[in-house]
Amino acid sequence: MGRGALFEVNRVMGPGFLEAVYQECLAREFEARQVPYRAVPSLKLEYKGVRLRQIYTPDFICYETIIVELKAVRELAPEHRAQLCDYLRATGLRVGLLVNFGGSGRAAVERMVI
Repeated sequence: MGRGALFEVNRVMGPGFLEAVYQECLAREFEARQVPYRAVPSLKLEYKGVRLRQIYTPDFICYETIIVELKAVRELAPEHRAQLCDYLRATGLRVGLLVNFGGSGRAAVERMVI
């Protein structure tokens, strides 16, 4: 997945908005670029073969292979990385992008592979 859509949203919107605003903008950018995605998919969890009532909802799954998790914080924290790792483990997917629109300047993008 090219990072151009992420940087375009950052260029146009800049910092300071809530995560939901960036999520909506990024969905529009994915559509414009014909990037296949699912927004806020519900991920079912299991414990010892029993489905749990709790679900995970990452911001996007692109190309059915990449989880994209958005943040709008001053700087990313270990718990943000742990959240993305949990999403990857829950889905069995191997690649995730953690994107922070909240810092000053360019959006920060961290790639995680498990």
